[in-house]
Amino acid sequence: MKIADIVAYPVTVPVPPQYQVSLGIGRMVKRDTVIVKVTTDEGIVGWGESHHGRAHLAIAMLVNTTLKQLVADLEATDVNGVWSQIYRYQLASHGMGAACAAAMSGIDMALWDIRGKATGWPLYRLLGGTSRSVPAYAGGICLGFQTPSALLEEVETMVRRGYKAIKLRLGDSPANDIARVAAVREAYPELDILTDANTAYSLRDFRMVAPHLDAAHVGWLEEPFPAHDYRSYREAKKMCRFALAGGENHFTRFEFAQLIDAESITILQPDLSKVGGISEAMKVATMASVQKLPVHCHSSMGINMAATLHVLSAIDNAGYFEADCSLYNPLRDDLIDFSFAINADGTLRPSEKPGIGIEINEDFIKHHAGSSGPGFV
Repeated sequence: MKIADIVAYPVTVPVPPQYQVSLGIGRMVKRDTVIVKVTTDEGIVGWGESHHGRAHLAIAMLVNTTLKQLVADLEATDVNGVWSQIYRYQLASHGMGAACAAAMSGIDMALWDIRGKATGWPLYRLLGGTSRSVPAYAGGICLGFQTPSALLEEVETMVRRGYKAIKLRLGDSPANDIARVAAVREAYPELDILTDANTAYSLRDFRMVAPHLDAAHVGWLEEPFPAHDYRSYREAKKMCRFALAGGENHFTRFEFAQLIDAESITILQPDLSKVGGISEAMKVATMASVQKLPVHCHSSMGINMAATLHVLSAIDNAGYFEADCSLYNPLRDDLIDFSFAINADGTLRPSEKPGIGIEINEDFIKHHAGSSGPGFV
């Protein structure tokens, strides 16, 4: 069964003002993604999702030109062979580029979808796992910069829905961040509070906030610094008891090898749409398992989240699933036909359908063609 065609569709959905959330990287004004469709010569279609990388038009172009030409006519079930082909002629020869890693992620995800459809098996079973309940936290583009009272109202809606854990957005100012975390902890003494600074902190900011996060017993602080700033992570680890989390902006197992060796970040968060796809996420999980490190995949968008549930059901060191609880996310609600309704115990399960287990609304793609401009301002 050969790869007959690959098409990447850049997609843009404007976010109405009343749903725009502010966080450490700005205020979200639109949602961008890249949907990848792979068709085989036997007519089986697989779907994947590449992260936009704030350049979704460029990511789609990379898929539709260079990568498509590299893997055309290869065996559709040979995911390792396809990955190695792209690595040999693109990543290895031209440097470890984030754009290529994101672009190839969508292709790899679609090929795993094809494998599942060809065998009739759900993805988690192909990956060696079983259907299990995956604990979820309320994340995604939500719980942003707002007054403590407004934040508590939003947290209350998520607790009522069944979430036992949430992720608060930091990176506003140390004083505001401290006040928000303290307010939520006081109101919800049993809630598992996770935090994410979206690389907005300096070491000075971290030094001011860390004692208060420790006092609030937060589970982790995600990406206080840029992914490449290993020195700051080493210094920060000496100042806190809570775990440091990261990995959504590390690409391929080669960068994760450096991250693990640095021994500062102990919560690993590969993103299936960035790291190099499902194939690479499974390799990262194995590397982490050797060091007894948990994997809590970063996820958002739509197809990505559905695939992430399968991966977390298949690995032996799975942690939380990040459920995008944004009030407005058509990529989750209208693009695919998958329900992310959480169970009463705060968990979700992957689909039992073949492959990733989703159907794509192709009319939605046609009516939301990618447009230029920043997604965050």
